[in-house]
Amino acid sequence: MRKNHKPFWIKKLSDRWQQFYIRHFFSKHFEHLGEHPMVVHPSTVNVHGAGISIGRFVHLISIRHNPVSLSTWSGRGIQGDIKIGDHCLISPGTTISSAASITIGNNCMLAADCYLSDSDWHGLYNRLRPFRCSKPIVLEDNVWLGHGAKVGKGITIGENSVVAAGAVVVKDVPPNTVVGGNPAKVIKKLNPHRRMLKREFMFRDSDHFLYMQEELDHYVLGANTLRGWARHKLFPKKGD
Repeated sequence: MRKNHKPFWIKKLSDRWQQFYIRHFFSKHFEHLGEHPMVVHPSTVNVHGAGISIGRFVHLISIRHNPVSLSTWSGRGIQGDIKIGDHCLISPGTTISSAASITIGNNCMLAADCYLSDSDWHGLYNRLRPFRCSKPIVLEDNVWLGHGAKVGKGITIGENSVVAAGAVVVKDVPPNTVVGGNPAKVIKKLNPHRRMLKREFMFRDSDHFLYMQEELDHYVLGANTLRGWARHKLFPKKGD
């Protein structure tokens, strides 16, 4: 459909239910979930295991047929750990799996279908369990992973660096570097002295940001009616 026919007041009710769901159900899956989480379809997010923490103003987008998955492995001598910083974006289909430690800094952006795993999950000679085949992953502040990027165990990606869509990262990436390919190689360097707008900029005044989001919803949906919404659901037509 080309247009969202949902009336503004129904969108507000839906948002309030979603915030209730996040506070009373979704947040209980985490060791810590920071203030003002913006989670799209939280009931579709797969969260498994202990030791998962997320900072303030996370923007997590999950959908039923392409959910976000966050999981840690616990076992004999093994405890995974996932820490995600403030102002991060996590897009549909992203999978983060840990048997050791995955640390994602502030202002990081993970596009759709990214995959991060700090373990091979089976040894070359011991294929019964994760044994000596896990090493921590670190994404420093303001890292951007493109669509379908994959990050393997033991990797550190430096501050401000960008991983191109579809790249497979098997070696450390220095700060202020763009990499791409399989295996990922350096494409270009970024100027560390140039001013960079980061996601935290949007949340300098969090109340104003939330107000503007509501005003945008009102602008897009304000003229919609319950009758028009029901008609489009039951009897859609071209142009809807």
